[in-house]
Amino acid sequence: MNHLSILFVTSEMAPWVKTGGLGDVAAALPAALRRARHDVRVLIPAYPALLQAFPDARPVAELPALAPALPPARLLAAGLPLLLLDCPEFFARAGNPYLDAHGHDQADNAIRFGLLSRVAALLGQPGSPLDWRPDVVHLNDWQSALAPAWLHYEGGAASVVTVHNIAFQGNFAADHLTALGLPEHAWRFDGVEYHGQLSFLKAGLQLATLISTVSPTYAQEIQDEAFGYGLAPLLRHRAGALRGILNGVDSTLWNPAADPALAVPYAANRLAAKRENKRALQQEMGLDFAADRPLFGIISRLTEQKGLDLVLTLGEGITKLPAQLAILGSGDKLMEAGFRDLATRFPGQIAVRLGFDEALAHRIEAGADCFLMPSRFEPCGLNQMYSLRYGTPPIVRATGGLADTVIDVSEATLADKTANGFVIAEATPHALWLALERATRCWHDRKLWQRIQQNGMRRDFSWEHAAHDYVTLYRDAIAARH
Repeated sequence: MNHLSILFVTSEMAPWVKTGGLGDVAAALPAALRRARHDVRVLIPAYPALLQAFPDARPVAELPALAPALPPARLLAAGLPLLLLDCPEFFARAGNPYLDAHGHDQADNAIRFGLLSRVAALLGQPGSPLDWRPDVVHLNDWQSALAPAWLHYEGGAASVVTVHNIAFQGNFAADHLTALGLPEHAWRFDGVEYHGQLSFLKAGLQLATLISTVSPTYAQEIQDEAFGYGLAPLLRHRAGALRGILNGVDSTLWNPAADPALAVPYAANRLAAKRENKRALQQEMGLDFAADRPLFGIISRLTEQKGLDLVLTLGEGITKLPAQLAILGSGDKLMEAGFRDLATRFPGQIAVRLGFDEALAHRIEAGADCFLMPSRFEPCGLNQMYSLRYGTPPIVRATGGLADTVIDVSEATLADKTANGFVIAEATPHALWLALERATRCWHDRKLWQRIQQNGMRRDFSWEHAAHDYVTLYRDAIAARH
Protein backbone atom coordinates (compact mmCIF):
# COMPACT_ATOMS: atom_id res chain seq x y z
CA MET A 1 0.00 0.00 0.00
CA ASN A 2 1.31 3.44 -0.91
CA HIS A 3 2.50 5.60 1.92
CA LEU A 4 1.00 9.06 2.24
CA SER A 5 2.49 12.52 2.61
CA ILE A 6 0.60 14.34 5.38
CA LEU A 7 0.80 17.92 6.62
CA PHE A 8 -0.48 17.94 10.21
CA VAL A 9 -1.29 21.48 11.38
CA THR A 10 -1.68 22.34 15.05
CA SER A 11 -1.56 25.32 17.40
CA GLU A 12 -0.11 23.30 20.29
CA MET A 13 1.97 20.20 20.89
CA ALA A 14 2.99 18.44 24.08
CA PRO A 15 5.26 18.69 25.93
CA TRP A 16 6.23 22.18 24.76
CA VAL A 17 2.89 23.98 24.34
CA LYS A 18 -0.25 22.37 25.74
CA THR A 19 -3.58 23.68 27.01
CA GLY A 20 -5.70 20.57 26.44
CA GLY A 21 -6.14 17.33 24.56
CA LEU A 22 -5.03 18.77 21.21
CA GLY A 23 -1.48 19.06 22.55
CA ASP A 24 -1.43 15.35 23.37
CA VAL A 25 -2.93 14.37 20.01
CA ALA A 26 -0.38 16.50 18.12
CA ALA A 27 2.44 14.71 19.92
CA ALA A 28 1.08 11.18 19.52
CA LEU A 29 -0.82 10.87 16.23
CA PRO A 30 1.96 12.08 13.88
CA ALA A 31 4.37 9.79 15.71
CA ALA A 32 2.03 6.81 15.20
CA LEU A 33 1.63 7.70 11.52
CA ARG A 34 5.40 7.83 11.14
CA ARG A 35 5.69 4.40 12.75
CA ALA A 36 3.35 3.23 9.99
CA ARG A 37 5.90 4.69 7.52
CA HIS A 38 3.87 7.67 6.35
CA ASP A 39 5.68 10.94 5.59
CA VAL A 40 4.30 13.40 8.17
CA ARG A 41 5.36 17.02 8.70
CA VAL A 42 3.91 19.00 11.62
CA LEU A 43 3.30 22.72 11.03
CA ILE A 44 3.15 24.70 14.28
CA PRO A 45 3.89 28.31 15.27
CA ALA A 46 7.47 28.91 16.41
CA TYR A 47 6.63 29.63 20.04
CA PRO A 48 9.55 30.45 22.38
CA ALA A 49 9.36 26.98 23.99
CA LEU A 50 9.82 25.30 20.62
CA LEU A 51 12.67 27.57 19.54
CA GLN A 52 14.36 26.81 22.84
CA ALA A 53 13.77 23.06 22.44
CA PHE A 54 15.15 23.06 18.87
CA PRO A 55 18.04 25.56 18.78
CA ASP A 56 19.40 23.98 15.60
CA ALA A 57 16.20 24.60 13.59
CA ARG A 58 17.23 25.76 10.13
CA PRO A 59 15.42 28.08 7.70
CA VAL A 60 13.87 26.24 4.75
CA ALA A 61 11.60 28.91 3.23
CA GLU A 62 11.07 32.66 3.28
CA LEU A 63 7.42 33.62 3.05
CA PRO A 64 6.35 37.00 1.62
CA ALA A 65 3.37 38.91 2.95
CA LEU A 66 0.47 36.72 1.82
CA ALA A 67 -2.36 39.20 2.56
CA PRO A 68 -2.77 42.83 3.67
CA ALA A 69 -2.67 41.92 7.37
CA LEU A 70 -0.18 39.07 7.13
CA PRO A 71 3.49 40.02 7.54
CA PRO A 72 6.42 38.17 5.99
CA ALA A 73 7.46 35.05 7.88
CA ARG A 74 9.69 32.06 7.42
CA LEU A 75 9.63 28.32 7.94
CA LEU A 76 12.21 26.53 10.08
CA ALA A 77 12.79 22.78 9.92
CA ALA A 78 13.42 20.92 13.17
CA GLY A 79 13.34 17.35 14.46
CA LEU A 80 10.36 14.95 14.33
CA PRO A 81 10.08 16.57 11.60
CA LEU A 82 8.59 19.93 12.49
CA LEU A 83 7.94 22.97 10.34
CA LEU A 84 8.07 25.97 12.67
CA LEU A 85 6.18 29.04 11.44
CA ASP A 86 8.52 31.81 12.55
CA CYS A 87 6.87 35.21 12.91
CA PRO A 88 8.13 36.81 16.15
CA GLU A 89 5.60 39.64 16.23
CA PHE A 90 2.81 37.03 16.39
CA PHE A 91 4.28 34.10 18.27
CA ALA A 92 7.22 35.28 20.41
CA ARG A 93 4.97 35.65 23.43
CA ALA A 94 5.29 33.96 26.79
CA GLY A 95 2.62 31.83 28.37
CA ASN A 96 -0.68 30.60 26.96
CA PRO A 97 -0.73 30.64 23.13
CA TYR A 98 -4.23 32.14 22.98
CA LEU A 99 -4.63 34.34 26.07
CA ASP A 100 -2.91 37.45 27.39
CA ALA A 101 -1.57 37.92 30.92
CA HIS A 102 -5.07 38.83 32.13
CA GLY A 103 -6.67 35.67 30.78
CA HIS A 104 -8.37 37.38 27.82
CA ASP A 105 -8.15 36.31 24.18
CA GLN A 106 -5.19 38.01 22.53
CA ALA A 107 -6.58 40.88 20.45
CA ASP A 108 -4.89 39.79 17.21
CA ASN A 109 -5.75 36.06 17.34
CA ALA A 110 -7.63 36.31 14.04
CA ILE A 111 -4.48 37.52 12.28
CA ARG A 112 -2.08 35.25 14.17
CA PHE A 113 -3.98 32.09 13.38
CA GLY A 114 -5.08 33.43 10.02
CA LEU A 115 -1.37 33.33 9.16
CA LEU A 116 -1.13 29.72 10.39
CA SER A 117 -4.14 28.74 8.27
CA ARG A 118 -2.88 30.60 5.19
CA VAL A 119 0.55 28.99 5.35
CA ALA A 120 -1.02 25.56 5.90
CA ALA A 121 -3.03 26.03 2.72
CA LEU A 122 -0.01 27.36 0.80
CA LEU A 123 2.00 24.23 1.60
CA GLY A 124 -0.79 22.15 0.04
CA GLN A 125 -0.89 24.24 -3.15
CA PRO A 126 1.20 24.31 -6.34
CA GLY A 127 2.77 27.59 -5.19
CA SER A 128 4.31 26.01 -2.09
CA PRO A 129 7.84 27.24 -1.33
CA LEU A 130 8.89 23.71 -0.36
CA ASP A 131 9.88 20.88 -2.69
CA TRP A 132 7.59 18.61 -0.64
CA ARG A 133 3.85 18.45 -1.25
CA PRO A 134 1.32 16.74 1.01
CA ASP A 135 -1.40 14.43 -0.28
CA VAL A 136 -3.65 15.70 2.49
CA VAL A 137 -3.62 18.66 4.89
CA HIS A 138 -4.93 17.77 8.36
CA LEU A 139 -6.18 20.80 10.31
CA ASN A 140 -7.05 20.79 14.00
CA ASP A 141 -9.62 23.01 15.73
CA TRP A 142 -10.44 26.59 14.79
CA GLN A 143 -6.87 27.89 14.87
CA SER A 144 -6.07 26.23 11.53
CA ALA A 145 -9.58 25.51 10.23
CA LEU A 146 -9.60 28.46 7.81
CA ALA A 147 -7.05 26.68 5.59
CA PRO A 148 -9.68 24.69 3.64
CA ALA A 149 -11.15 27.99 2.42
CA TRP A 150 -8.03 28.74 0.35
CA LEU A 151 -7.71 25.11 -0.71
CA HIS A 152 -11.35 25.17 -1.83
CA TYR A 153 -11.34 28.51 -3.66
CA GLU A 154 -7.81 28.38 -5.09
CA GLY A 155 -7.24 24.64 -5.43
CA GLY A 156 -4.82 22.35 -3.66
CA ALA A 157 -4.57 19.17 -1.62
CA ALA A 158 -7.42 17.33 0.07
CA SER A 159 -8.18 18.62 3.54
CA VAL A 160 -9.43 17.13 6.81
CA VAL A 161 -10.59 19.21 9.78
CA THR A 162 -10.69 17.58 13.21
CA VAL A 163 -12.96 19.08 15.87
CA HIS A 164 -11.51 18.58 19.35
CA ASN A 165 -14.07 20.85 21.06
CA ILE A 166 -16.80 22.52 19.03
CA ALA A 167 -17.39 25.13 21.73
CA PHE A 168 -14.33 27.04 20.47
CA GLN A 169 -15.02 28.37 16.96
CA GLY A 170 -12.78 31.35 16.18
CA ASN A 171 -15.44 33.91 15.21
CA PHE A 172 -14.17 37.36 14.22
CA ALA A 173 -15.29 40.62 12.63
CA ALA A 174 -16.25 40.61 8.95
CA ASP A 175 -13.43 42.96 7.92
CA HIS A 176 -10.95 40.11 8.43
CA LEU A 177 -12.09 38.68 5.09
CA THR A 178 -10.08 41.29 3.19
CA ALA A 179 -7.34 41.53 5.80
CA LEU A 180 -6.60 37.82 5.45
CA GLY A 181 -6.77 37.87 1.67
CA LEU A 182 -9.87 35.72 1.19
CA PRO A 183 -11.89 36.30 -1.99
CA GLU A 184 -15.07 38.34 -1.74
CA HIS A 185 -17.18 35.44 -3.02
CA ALA A 186 -16.19 33.45 0.08
CA TRP A 187 -18.54 35.69 2.08
CA ARG A 188 -21.56 33.41 1.75
CA PHE A 189 -23.69 31.25 4.03
CA ASP A 190 -22.01 28.25 2.40
CA GLY A 191 -18.57 29.84 2.70
CA VAL A 192 -16.82 31.51 5.62
CA GLU A 193 -19.67 33.78 6.82
CA TYR A 194 -21.45 32.85 10.04
CA HIS A 195 -24.08 35.20 11.52
CA GLY A 196 -22.28 38.25 10.14
CA GLN A 197 -18.84 37.14 11.32
CA LEU A 198 -15.92 35.34 9.76
CA SER A 199 -15.80 31.95 11.47
CA PHE A 200 -12.66 29.84 11.18
CA LEU A 201 -14.31 26.62 12.37
CA LYS A 202 -17.50 27.06 10.38
CA ALA A 203 -15.39 27.67 7.27
CA GLY A 204 -13.49 24.45 7.87
CA LEU A 205 -16.63 22.40 8.52
CA GLN A 206 -18.22 23.83 5.37
CA LEU A 207 -15.27 23.62 3.00
CA ALA A 208 -12.97 20.80 4.16
CA THR A 209 -13.01 17.65 2.06
CA LEU A 210 -13.84 15.55 5.14
CA ILE A 211 -14.41 16.20 8.85
CA SER A 212 -13.54 14.17 11.91
CA THR A 213 -13.96 14.46 15.62
CA VAL A 214 -12.36 12.70 18.54
CA SER A 215 -14.90 9.99 19.35
CA PRO A 216 -17.80 8.27 17.55
CA THR A 217 -20.36 9.37 20.13
CA TYR A 218 -19.22 13.01 19.98
CA ALA A 219 -19.62 12.90 16.19
CA GLN A 220 -23.28 12.07 16.77
CA GLU A 221 -23.75 14.49 19.67
CA ILE A 222 -22.53 17.59 17.83
CA GLN A 223 -25.26 17.08 15.24
CA ASP A 224 -27.75 17.77 18.04
CA GLU A 225 -28.62 21.34 19.03
CA ALA A 226 -27.68 20.72 22.69
CA PHE A 227 -24.06 19.92 21.80
CA GLY A 228 -23.50 21.61 18.44
CA TYR A 229 -23.04 25.21 19.67
CA GLY A 230 -24.98 26.55 16.69
CA LEU A 231 -23.22 24.38 14.11
CA ALA A 232 -25.46 21.30 14.37
CA PRO A 233 -27.46 22.10 11.18
CA LEU A 234 -24.25 22.36 9.15
CA LEU A 235 -22.94 19.12 10.63
CA ARG A 236 -26.21 17.34 9.86
CA HIS A 237 -25.92 18.67 6.31
CA ARG A 238 -22.38 17.24 6.08
CA ALA A 239 -23.08 14.09 8.09
CA GLY A 240 -21.85 11.94 5.21
CA ALA A 241 -18.44 13.63 5.45
CA LEU A 242 -18.17 13.35 9.25
CA ARG A 243 -16.33 10.56 11.08
CA GLY A 244 -15.70 9.93 14.75
CA ILE A 245 -12.25 8.50 15.55
CA LEU A 246 -11.43 7.81 19.17
CA ASN A 247 -8.19 9.33 20.45
CA GLY A 248 -5.54 6.98 21.72
CA VAL A 249 -3.17 7.12 24.66
CA ASP A 250 0.60 7.02 24.70
CA SER A 251 1.21 3.52 26.03
CA THR A 252 4.85 4.26 26.78
CA LEU A 253 4.06 7.28 28.99
CA TRP A 254 1.02 5.65 30.59
CA ASN A 255 2.15 2.18 31.62
CA PRO A 256 1.83 1.15 35.28
CA ALA A 257 4.42 -1.58 34.80
CA ALA A 258 7.14 0.94 33.86
CA ASP A 259 5.97 4.33 35.14
CA PRO A 260 8.88 6.10 36.91
CA ALA A 261 6.46 8.36 38.81
CA LEU A 262 4.96 5.48 40.78
CA ALA A 263 6.04 4.17 44.17
CA VAL A 264 5.75 0.56 42.96
CA PRO A 265 5.20 -0.74 39.40
CA TYR A 266 2.36 -3.17 38.82
CA ALA A 267 0.37 -4.90 36.08
CA ALA A 268 -2.92 -6.72 35.55
CA ASN A 269 -1.41 -9.93 36.96
CA ARG A 270 0.28 -8.09 39.85
CA LEU A 271 -2.52 -5.94 41.25
CA ALA A 272 -1.49 -6.42 44.87
CA ALA A 273 1.30 -3.90 44.24
CA LYS A 274 -1.33 -1.27 43.40
CA ARG A 275 -2.19 -1.10 47.10
CA GLU A 276 1.33 0.18 47.80
CA ASN A 277 0.65 3.07 45.44
CA LYS A 278 -2.56 3.84 47.33
CA ARG A 279 -0.67 4.01 50.60
CA ALA A 280 2.02 6.23 49.05
CA LEU A 281 -0.64 8.56 47.62
CA GLN A 282 -2.40 8.79 50.98
CA GLN A 283 0.88 9.83 52.57
CA GLU A 284 1.69 12.36 49.84
CA MET A 285 -1.77 13.96 49.95
CA GLY A 286 -2.07 13.97 53.75
CA LEU A 287 -4.87 11.41 53.85
CA ASP A 288 -5.39 8.87 56.61
CA PHE A 289 -3.88 5.43 56.01
CA ALA A 290 -7.22 3.68 55.52
CA ALA A 291 -7.28 0.30 53.80
CA ASP A 292 -10.95 -0.33 54.61
CA ARG A 293 -12.48 2.30 52.31
CA PRO A 294 -12.10 3.22 48.63
CA LEU A 295 -10.12 6.24 47.53
CA PHE A 296 -11.72 8.23 44.69
CA GLY A 297 -9.42 10.30 42.47
CA ILE A 298 -10.03 13.39 40.34
CA ILE A 299 -7.61 15.05 37.87
CA SER A 300 -9.42 17.80 36.03
CA ARG A 301 -10.16 21.37 35.23
CA LEU A 302 -12.51 22.40 38.02
CA THR A 303 -15.55 23.42 35.99
CA GLU A 304 -19.23 22.60 35.68
CA GLN A 305 -18.51 21.10 32.24
CA LYS A 306 -16.56 18.40 34.06
CA GLY A 307 -19.48 17.79 36.44
CA LEU A 308 -17.39 18.66 39.47
CA ASP A 309 -20.14 20.79 40.99
CA LEU A 310 -21.88 17.44 41.53
CA VAL A 311 -18.88 16.18 43.49
CA LEU A 312 -18.90 19.38 45.58
CA THR A 313 -22.54 18.83 46.42
CA LEU A 314 -21.81 15.26 47.56
CA GLY A 315 -18.50 16.03 49.29
CA GLU A 316 -19.57 15.40 52.89
CA GLY A 317 -21.56 12.35 51.85
CA ILE A 318 -18.49 10.79 50.25
CA THR A 319 -16.73 10.79 53.61
CA LYS A 320 -19.72 8.95 55.12
CA LEU A 321 -19.80 6.14 52.55
CA PRO A 322 -17.10 5.91 53.93
CA ALA A 323 -14.56 6.84 51.25
CA GLN A 324 -11.69 9.23 50.61
CA LEU A 325 -11.20 11.81 47.87
CA ALA A 326 -7.97 13.08 46.26
CA ILE A 327 -8.29 16.02 43.84
CA LEU A 328 -5.74 17.62 41.50
CA GLY A 329 -6.74 20.53 39.29
CA SER A 330 -7.62 24.18 38.94
CA GLY A 331 -10.29 26.26 37.29
CA ASP A 332 -13.36 28.08 38.52
CA LYS A 333 -12.35 30.11 41.56
CA LEU A 334 -15.56 29.45 43.47
CA MET A 335 -15.16 25.74 42.82
CA GLU A 336 -11.53 25.86 43.95
CA ALA A 337 -12.66 27.54 47.17
CA GLY A 338 -15.37 24.93 47.65
CA PHE A 339 -12.94 22.04 47.39
CA ARG A 340 -10.47 23.80 49.69
CA ASP A 341 -13.26 24.19 52.23
CA LEU A 342 -14.11 20.48 52.01
CA ALA A 343 -10.47 19.55 52.59
CA THR A 344 -10.38 21.84 55.63
CA ARG A 345 -13.59 20.41 57.06
CA PHE A 346 -12.61 16.79 56.47
CA PRO A 347 -8.84 16.48 56.95
CA GLY A 348 -7.54 13.01 56.32
CA GLN A 349 -10.57 12.19 54.18
CA ILE A 350 -10.49 14.82 51.42
CA ALA A 351 -7.29 16.32 49.98
CA VAL A 352 -6.91 18.96 47.28
CA ARG A 353 -3.92 20.14 45.25
CA LEU A 354 -4.67 23.21 43.15
CA GLY A 355 -2.67 23.53 39.95
CA PHE A 356 -1.19 20.77 37.84
CA ASP A 357 1.60 18.30 38.52
CA GLU A 358 2.20 15.68 35.82
CA ALA A 359 3.94 13.19 38.13
CA LEU A 360 1.24 13.53 40.79
CA ALA A 361 -1.37 12.93 38.08
CA HIS A 362 0.28 9.58 37.38
CA ARG A 363 0.34 8.75 41.08
CA ILE A 364 -3.35 9.56 41.50
CA GLU A 365 -4.21 7.31 38.56
CA ALA A 366 -2.20 4.52 40.19
CA GLY A 367 -3.09 5.16 43.84
CA ALA A 368 -6.83 5.81 43.57
CA ASP A 369 -9.23 2.89 43.64
CA CYS A 370 -11.76 4.60 41.41
CA PHE A 371 -11.66 7.69 39.15
CA LEU A 372 -14.43 10.32 39.01
CA MET A 373 -15.21 11.94 35.65
CA PRO A 374 -18.93 12.86 35.58
CA SER A 375 -18.58 15.32 32.68
CA ARG A 376 -21.61 17.01 31.19
CA PHE A 377 -19.89 16.74 27.82
CA GLU A 378 -16.52 15.27 26.90
CA PRO A 379 -15.49 15.12 23.22
CA CYS A 380 -13.07 12.28 23.91
CA GLY A 381 -11.42 12.40 27.31
CA LEU A 382 -8.09 10.82 28.11
CA ASN A 383 -8.13 10.35 31.86
CA GLN A 384 -10.77 7.64 31.72
CA MET A 385 -8.48 5.69 29.38
CA TYR A 386 -5.49 6.28 31.64
CA SER A 387 -7.63 5.06 34.54
CA LEU A 388 -8.63 1.88 32.72
CA ARG A 389 -5.01 1.21 31.85
CA TYR A 390 -4.03 1.71 35.51
CA GLY A 391 -6.72 -0.58 36.92
CA THR A 392 -8.66 2.33 38.40
CA PRO A 393 -12.27 1.84 37.24
CA PRO A 394 -13.84 5.18 36.28
CA ILE A 395 -17.24 6.62 37.13
CA VAL A 396 -18.36 8.63 34.10
CA ARG A 397 -21.41 10.13 32.46
CA ALA A 398 -22.55 8.61 29.17
CA THR A 399 -21.30 11.31 26.82
CA GLY A 400 -18.73 11.62 24.02
CA GLY A 401 -15.64 9.49 24.36
CA LEU A 402 -16.62 8.45 27.88
CA ALA A 403 -19.56 6.52 26.42
CA ASP A 404 -17.24 4.93 23.85
CA THR A 405 -14.68 3.66 26.35
CA VAL A 406 -16.35 2.89 29.70
CA ILE A 407 -18.69 -0.13 29.90
CA ASP A 408 -21.06 -0.15 32.86
CA VAL A 409 -20.88 -3.00 35.34
CA SER A 410 -23.89 -5.29 34.96
CA GLU A 411 -24.57 -9.01 35.00
CA ALA A 412 -24.37 -9.11 31.21
CA THR A 413 -21.12 -7.12 30.91
CA LEU A 414 -19.50 -9.08 33.72
CA ALA A 415 -20.44 -12.27 31.90
CA ASP A 416 -18.93 -11.13 28.60
CA LYS A 417 -15.89 -9.62 30.36
CA THR A 418 -16.41 -6.07 29.10
CA ALA A 419 -17.48 -4.41 32.39
CA ASN A 420 -14.80 -1.86 33.29
CA GLY A 421 -16.48 1.04 35.13
CA PHE A 422 -19.66 2.78 36.20
CA VAL A 423 -21.80 4.92 33.88
CA ILE A 424 -24.48 7.44 34.80
CA ALA A 425 -27.07 8.71 32.32
CA GLU A 426 -27.78 12.08 33.93
CA ALA A 427 -25.52 14.77 35.41
CA THR A 428 -27.32 14.98 38.73
CA PRO A 429 -26.11 14.58 42.33
CA HIS A 430 -28.56 11.69 42.81
CA ALA A 431 -27.29 9.75 39.77
CA LEU A 432 -23.68 10.27 40.82
CA TRP A 433 -24.46 9.25 44.39
CA LEU A 434 -26.02 5.97 43.25
CA ALA A 435 -22.90 5.26 41.17
CA LEU A 436 -20.61 6.03 44.13
CA GLU A 437 -22.61 3.65 46.32
CA ARG A 438 -22.55 0.95 43.63
CA ALA A 439 -18.82 1.32 43.08
CA THR A 440 -18.18 1.17 46.83
CA ARG A 441 -20.18 -2.07 47.14
CA CYS A 442 -18.25 -3.60 44.23
CA TRP A 443 -14.93 -2.45 45.73
CA HIS A 444 -15.64 -4.34 48.95
CA ASP A 445 -15.99 -7.55 46.89
CA ARG A 446 -12.29 -7.92 46.13
CA LYS A 447 -12.64 -10.72 43.56
CA LEU A 448 -15.33 -8.81 41.67
CA TRP A 449 -13.27 -5.62 41.78
CA GLN A 450 -10.23 -7.40 40.39
CA ARG A 451 -12.32 -8.70 37.46
CA ILE A 452 -13.48 -5.16 36.70
CA GLN A 453 -9.91 -3.85 36.94
CA GLN A 454 -8.50 -6.51 34.65
CA ASN A 455 -11.24 -6.00 32.07
CA GLY A 456 -10.18 -2.37 31.80
CA MET A 457 -6.48 -3.10 31.73
CA ARG A 458 -6.95 -5.52 28.83
CA ARG A 459 -8.46 -2.84 26.55
CA ASP A 460 -6.05 -1.57 23.89
CA PHE A 461 -6.26 2.20 23.51
CA SER A 462 -2.96 2.59 21.67
CA TRP A 463 -2.58 5.22 18.96
CA GLU A 464 -1.94 2.56 16.33
CA HIS A 465 -5.71 1.92 16.08
CA ALA A 466 -6.50 5.61 15.69
CA ALA A 467 -3.68 6.08 13.18
CA HIS A 468 -5.08 3.27 11.03
CA ASP A 469 -8.51 4.93 11.04
CA TYR A 470 -7.00 8.31 10.16
CA VAL A 471 -5.13 6.79 7.21
CA THR A 472 -8.45 5.43 5.95
CA LEU A 473 -9.94 8.92 6.39
CA TYR A 474 -7.04 10.51 4.51
CA ARG A 475 -7.37 8.08 1.59
CA ASP A 476 -11.10 8.74 1.41
CA ALA A 477 -10.46 12.51 1.43
CA ILE A 478 -7.89 12.21 -1.36
CA ALA A 479 -10.32 10.12 -3.43
CA ALA A 480 -13.15 12.59 -2.79
CA ARG A 481 -10.94 15.55 -3.72
CA HIS A 482 -9.97 13.92 -7.01
